[in-house]
Amino acid sequence: MISVTSSDFLEMQIENFIISSEKVAHVQIGNNAEHTLLVLTKTGYSAVPVLDSKYRLKGLVSTQMITDAILGLNHIEYERLPDLKVDLVMQETVPTIHIQEKFKKGLDLLINHPFLCVVDDEDTFLGILTRRVVLKQLKKHIYQNKE
Repeated sequence: MISVTSSDFLEMQIENFIISSEKVAHVQIGNNAEHTLLVLTKTGYSAVPVLDSKYRLKGLVSTQMITDAILGLNHIEYERLPDLKVDLVMQETVPTIHIQEKFKKGLDLLINHPFLCVVDDEDTFLGILTRRVVLKQLKKHIYQNKE
């Protein structure tokens, strides 16, 4: 078995660890909150990326954001869901990382986020880097180098 030093491991590009965009649930910027809530519920994700028609990252949307938007004074206004567009409730500031970044930067950023959206120079959504994947790789690296 070939041993990789810790500094080499931390310098590996994140592209080796991302979950590709084809496997990540997302919604389009023109979708309504009803569709978005269905996607979130069916996938079980806490949040999903919001993309434009060219698959550029525009934001993140979560169940809580939608619920907050339809919360009335006395009840939840479910009837608003079909007319409420995702771009009115989404978070536009998104934790991202560029596809060319190193594992170390991903590790640093994932301390405060469960996942990072991976983008290229044109902000095209390429996938996500999850805390789970990074921790699994780190564990694997630590145990391999103990022997």
